[in-house]
Amino acid sequence: MGLNEALDALKPGDVLVVTKLDRLGRSLHFLIETMQALAERGVGFQSLSDGIDTTTSGGRLVFHIFGAIAEFERDLIQERTIAGLQAARRRGKKLGRPRALSEEQVAHARREISADRETIGGMAQILGVDRNTLSRALSR
Repeated sequence: MGLNEALDALKPGDVLVVTKLDRLGRSLHFLIETMQALAERGVGFQSLSDGIDTTTSGGRLVFHIFGAIAEFERDLIQERTIAGLQAARRRGKKLGRPRALSEEQVAHARREISADRETIGGMAQILGVDRNTLSRALSR
């Protein structure tokens, strides 16, 4: 039986027992989410080798400590990401996906379309981009 089938089969009052935490999930975030979902459904959790048993007050304490650590870790990652993006912007780094068309290509397309020598669809095909990409570039 797979994990999803096992989780779906659990009813209130049941206890999901695993030999080790890593058998339930690889990331702490997934473990915490899964264990919270089990608790909301009235299902207990027990990890034999890790000494976690959410059917006891001590086990719930350990679970909440794990949850707090996971939340702290997510917050740290978010703060570092924001700080890194701000530092990159200060250094003049352009963030995001590079533009598909250069300014020269857009100007050339604008001239050709304005002079009725080419359509938007035809010009997009020549430039190797989707017609919507060219339309957005022309509207900038």
